Amino acid sequence: MTGARAAAARTGAPPRPRRRPDRWAGAAFLLPLAGYVAVFFGYPIYHNVSMSLRDYTVRSFYTGEAPFVGLANYAAVLTDPVFASAARSTVLFTVGSITVQFLAGLGLALFFRRAFPLGRVLRALLLLPWLLPLVVSGAVWRWILAQDHGVLNQVLQLAGLLDGPIPWLTSTQWALLSVTLVNIWVGIPFNMVILYGGLQAIPESLYEAAALDGAGAWRTFRSVTWPLLRPVVAVVLMLGLVYTIKVFDVIMVLTGGGPAGASETLTTWSYALSFEEFAFGRGAAVGNVLIVVALVFALVYLRSVRRGVAEAAS
Repeated sequence: MTGARAAAARTGAPPRPRRRPDRWAGAAFLLPLAGYVAVFFGYPIYHNVSMSLRDYTVRSFYTGEAPFVGLANYAAVLTDPVFASAARSTVLFTVGSITVQFLAGLGLALFFRRAFPLGRVLRALLLLPWLLPLVVSGAVWRWILAQDHGVLNQVLQLAGLLDGPIPWLTSTQWALLSVTLVNIWVGIPFNMVILYGGLQAIPESLYEAAALDGAGAWRTFRSVTWPLLRPVVAVVLMLGLVYTIKVFDVIMVLTGGGPAGASETLTTWSYALSFEEFAFGRGAAVGNVLIVVALVFALVYLRSVRRGVAEAAS
């Protein structure tokens, strides 16, 4: 009999359960996940970082020779005039998309919170932009926004709102705004669904108590809905940021980053460097910059979540 069991027998207390088998079981369950992350996330990131530190060209794929250049690719990218323009377009595209998507999604979630005839049907129809492949959505919007035969220009001219067609996709003035609006259209359903789920989790009794206290719609939203919805809002904004900052399909189908780089973001520039200029090292460097930015925001989000959990526990 071990010392712990002997002491338990003398005191009459039940012996402590063994925790080592539980730890082994937990590790066994985590091994498949760890393997999946290592193979499908860890290795590509490692290879991308390695490529960004080398002079990787088309010849390197055949010879395997890629001289180590250190941070030269990062220096070339950060000092390139295109970087400032692409970074500015990325910020405008991301902030504009997330802001409008969130506000529209929140408004629709609040609207559908109340039951009314055909509410479920309308909610299901609003999911279509999110369910369609982005290439299909981009092709449809490219037809809608075409300058000469596009539906949007024809409708606006028939309504007397335009004297002539607007070059939505071929003008440096309108290209970035056009791709941002299309991305907003794609992302609204996601925001609506997540926020609607958060609203459904709020007890109805709180709204009844607010009504008995004489609170109006705005006061109820500010004092009841918003405080309880903030954890869901943080998740929506974080996921929206990670998704939007790397959007490629919509921009590539609509404008290809043009005209004259007007809608060029860091993702489309990374593609152009890698597969048009065949500067794979610099293209990988731009991709790593995007990964670092997304990682920073993810860490900020996780830290805020831990702080909120700690405050709730205390």
